Amino acid sequence: MPPSFRGFTLIEVMIVVAVVALLSAIAYPSYQEHVRRSNRSAAQAFMLDAAARQQQRLIDLRSYAPDLATLRVAPPADVAQHYDFAIALVAGPPPGFSLTATPKSAQARDKCGTLGIDNTGSKSVSTAATGCW
Repeated sequence: MPPSFRGFTLIEVMIVVAVVALLSAIAYPSYQEHVRRSNRSAAQAFMLDAAARQQQRLIDLRSYAPDLATLRVAPPADVAQHYDFAIALVAGPPPGFSLTATPKSAQARDKCGTLGIDNTGSKSVSTAATGCW
C-alpha cells in the first residue's frame, strides 16, 4: 500500500482511547469537586448577605425576620437549585437567629454538608470537614 493511503491501525486507535479514558477518569472527579466548591461559595456569599440584612433589620425594627420572604431577600436561581435555605429564630434575651443552607441534588455530595451561620457570626458545617468556610 502506498504511504499516502496508510491510516491508523486498530492498536493505535485503542491506545488513544485508553489514554483519553484515563485522563477523563482523573479530570472529571476533580472538575465535579471544583463545581461543588463554587456552588458552596455562592451559597456562603448569599448567607453572609442575608445575615447582614438580619442584623440591619434588628437595628431598624428590633426583631429578626422569621423567613427569607419577610427579610425580602431571595437566593439567586443558580444558588437555589443547589441549596435549600431556612431561618430559625432563637427566643430569649437576647433574641437570635440561625440561617442554614442544606445541600440538595448533586451538591449533597459536598464534603461540608449543611452550612450554618447565626446572629453572632458563628459559622458551622454539619460534618467534620475543615476549610469549608
